Amino acid sequence: MTTVDITNQGRRLLNWRYIRSLLPQAADYSAMRLNPRRDIVAGITVAFVALPLALAFGVASGAGAAAGLVTAVVAGAVAAIFGGSNLQISGPTGAMTVVLLPIVAEFGIAGMVIVGTLAGFILFALALIRAGSFMQYVPLPVVEGFTLGIAVIIGLQQVPVALGTSGESDSIPVSALQSIVAFVQHPNWGAIAVSGGVAAVILLLVRLRPGIPMALPAVLIATLIAVFTGLQVESIGTLPSGLPAPSLPAIPWANLSQFVMPAIAVAALAALESLMCATVADAMSVGEKHDPNRELFGQGAANVASSLFGGVPATAAIARTAVNVRSGGRSRLSALVQSGSLLIVVLVASQWVSFIPLAALAGVLIATVVQMVEVSSLRAVMRATRGDAAVLIITAAATVAFDLVTAVVAGLVISGFLALRKMSQSSRVDPIAFDPADHSEEEWRLLSEHVVAYRLDGPLFFGAARRFLVEISEISDVRVVILRLSRVHSLDATGASILGDTIKTLEDRGITVLLSGVKREHEATFRVLGVYRDLSSDGHVFTATPEAIAYARSLVSSDESTP
Repeated sequence: MTTVDITNQGRRLLNWRYIRSLLPQAADYSAMRLNPRRDIVAGITVAFVALPLALAFGVASGAGAAAGLVTAVVAGAVAAIFGGSNLQISGPTGAMTVVLLPIVAEFGIAGMVIVGTLAGFILFALALIRAGSFMQYVPLPVVEGFTLGIAVIIGLQQVPVALGTSGESDSIPVSALQSIVAFVQHPNWGAIAVSGGVAAVILLLVRLRPGIPMALPAVLIATLIAVFTGLQVESIGTLPSGLPAPSLPAIPWANLSQFVMPAIAVAALAALESLMCATVADAMSVGEKHDPNRELFGQGAANVASSLFGGVPATAAIARTAVNVRSGGRSRLSALVQSGSLLIVVLVASQWVSFIPLAALAGVLIATVVQMVEVSSLRAVMRATRGDAAVLIITAAATVAFDLVTAVVAGLVISGFLALRKMSQSSRVDPIAFDPADHSEEEWRLLSEHVVAYRLDGPLFFGAARRFLVEISEISDVRVVILRLSRVHSLDATGASILGDTIKTLEDRGITVLLSGVKREHEATFRVLGVYRDLSSDGHVFTATPEAIAYARSLVSSDESTP
């Protein structure tokens, strides 16, 4: 067997081992046996929180309350089995409804199912290429701006339902404004009383009893009042008394391209929100560390499974995950118990759930929006730097005005630009003074009059190189320039190319350029871009600066002695 064959076989084995690492592990199930009672209690507690949210997000997405409930059951269980976190609770979320509403409006429920299936396979691909590791590069201002923008959109989405009116525009802000105008003309006091009452009860009781989930009791009370007083408010309507049979979506292969971009948007959001949620869950617990790539794989499986049962695309839910951790959940058993509890509701109590007013669910989401926005965190980011404040504001505004993926991309681009600007400002060039103690008086005179040495410090890349290398190229009245590069910690093609231009400019004016301290990892770039060719001699590259200074001294000494 040749070396190439052994290498290829090793790569195949490594790839198979990596793929196997994305699948359920024995350690997942051993963790469930450590304290099952605590996980069961946590799972039931989360179910009380998840039930009204699943119904509300299903309605808000345009797919209906039943689709939201199916998603919480199916996606929650599948993500618990295949996901990369022991603590995550997955299901329909507010952020996802923002993406799904225009998809449902354009393609219908069948189109949404196709988008969810494609998004699941995109998440599989992201897991296979280890894309989960890149989550650490998303800056905090982007995350905060993204969350603020989502909160604003979800709040605006609830205005028509909360007021018992409707807006005609496809634009969420315009539709909310139209609903307010319609309410002023024809008030629906029953709807606003239910939605406002539910939101107020949740927010008030959460302050008084922060450890107890208040959404379900508030919705139950509102439903009883609406039923027994005969309030004229729209209810959820009939729900199925079981899960629908799984079925493959009919994919229109001829027009499949029109679903690709929506699927990418859904997959990007699912990846971003799930990995952010997993990071938050790790921070809330002791000794937990999620596997980001396995989490992407698990969310892909959850979205494919949810689509097969007619559910909406899902992702990890930060609020429900936080409830799980605070309630004592420490293994995947709590998420499975949550899904099982919701399945019991579907099988046993669907006829009673159908009486819940839509305005009550709007109240739940309004309270959720208020709890999503952490004013202290926003204030801290706004006060950090002007750049961070700008990224937060732009990301939030783009989320409201455009879409979530555009907002995140805009935030990342601006953050990257600001980071590059800051890096370029950290780059500098400092003159190196010659120590008289190291040289005779005549040598020191020659060096001071005819040689100048500079230490390049920091990154040498396109954002910084031109600024200070142009300054060096304007040097005159010297015979030798020494460039010390040992502190150049990063280099790109632009920086190397500009360095080469600087050397050529000086050499063309008769100034000899010496390089010292070139790092081994930078030598290949210099050779490929011809930086060394611009030197008057191959011997003008030195390992250490003292060697370059000694050589420069010999050059000017020989010039002085030449008649």
